[in-house]
Amino acid sequence: MTMDVVVVMDGPETVVPATDTSFGLAAAAIERGHRCWHCTPADLSVVDGSVRARVREIRPDAEAIDPLGLGGATDVELASVDVVLVRPDPPFDQDYLHLTLVLDLVADATLVVNSPHGLRTANEKLYALRFPDVTPPTVVTADRERLLAFAATHDAAVVKPIDGHGGRSVLVVRPGDENAASILDTVTARGTVPVVAQRYLPGVRDGDKRILLLDGEPLGAILRRPTGDDFRANICVGGAVEAVDLDDDDRRIVDAMAPALRADGLHLVGIDVVDGHLTEVNVTSPTGLRQLCELSGARPDLDVVRWLEHRAGATASTSNPRPEDPTP
Repeated sequence: MTMDVVVVMDGPETVVPATDTSFGLAAAAIERGHRCWHCTPADLSVVDGSVRARVREIRPDAEAIDPLGLGGATDVELASVDVVLVRPDPPFDQDYLHLTLVLDLVADATLVVNSPHGLRTANEKLYALRFPDVTPPTVVTADRERLLAFAATHDAAVVKPIDGHGGRSVLVVRPGDENAASILDTVTARGTVPVVAQRYLPGVRDGDKRILLLDGEPLGAILRRPTGDDFRANICVGGAVEAVDLDDDDRRIVDAMAPALRADGLHLVGIDVVDGHLTEVNVTSPTGLRQLCELSGARPDLDVVRWLEHRAGATASTSNPRPEDPTP
C-alpha cells in the first residue's frame, strides 16, 4: 500500500538536512515508495468537524537550497491520509496544546505519531519522574532555599526550566557559589516559576546518551560528548557525537519505561541517559536519527517507516474507506 504521510512541522526554512530527523523520515518514506506532504500547525483548519490541512508535497534533496523541494499547495482532509507525523519543535506551549486538541479529531481514523494525548501527557522534563527507580534524585520547586539545600545535599545540582529545550537555561548550581542565590532567583523569577533540579551526575563529562525508541524498543543510541568548558552535550550547542551500544543500565531504563510509552501512544521517543540515569524524555520532535544512521551504518529511519506501514495498515483495516486521493 502506498501511504500518504503528512508531516506537521516547522517551516521549511528551519530544515538542516544533515541533522533534521523530520527531513530524514520524509526521505526514508519516499525511498519506500510513499508520498509525503509538509504543513505547519498554522496550515490546519477545522471545517464543520473535518480537520483539513494546506499541504505541499515533499521532494527531498539534501543539496538543494530548499531541501524539502516543496511543490504547490493543495487542501486535504487529514482523515483521508494514512499517517500524520507531529514534529514541531518544542517548547510545548499554548499553540502546541491547541495543535494536539485539533489532531484528537482525526486520531481514530488516521495514525497520528506521537499520539495527541501522549504529547499532552508527557512533559519532556517531568515525564521521567514516573520512573523514580531509574532517575537521579530530583526536586521540582520554585523555592530558592529548597533548591539551595538540594544542591548542598548532593554537592551540586543541574537546574533547568520545565518547558526548556535544546540545553537552553540549563545551569549547574554548586554550594558555596556566591552567584547561586542570584541564579536561582533568575530561573525561578524570584520564586514564582517552578524549575527542575537534578543531582549533578559527574559522568556527564563522559557524555549524554540519546537512545531512540520505536514503540518501546531501541532503534539505537548516540553518545553526545561536551566540548570545551561547557558541561552540556546537546548537539545544538556543539556536542560531539558517536554511535554507541546500549549497556545494562540502558536496557533496565528502557524496560522500565516501555509499557508506559506504549500505553500513552508515545511511539517515537528519544530518552536522555547520563551516568546510568534517565534525565529526560523527548517526545515532541526527538532528534538524533540522522546522526544514528550516518554513524552506525544502519537504517533505523527505514525501520520507522516499516513500522508506520504496519500500523497504518492495521488502522486502515478498522477505519472508514479512504476519501479521494489528495494529490493536486
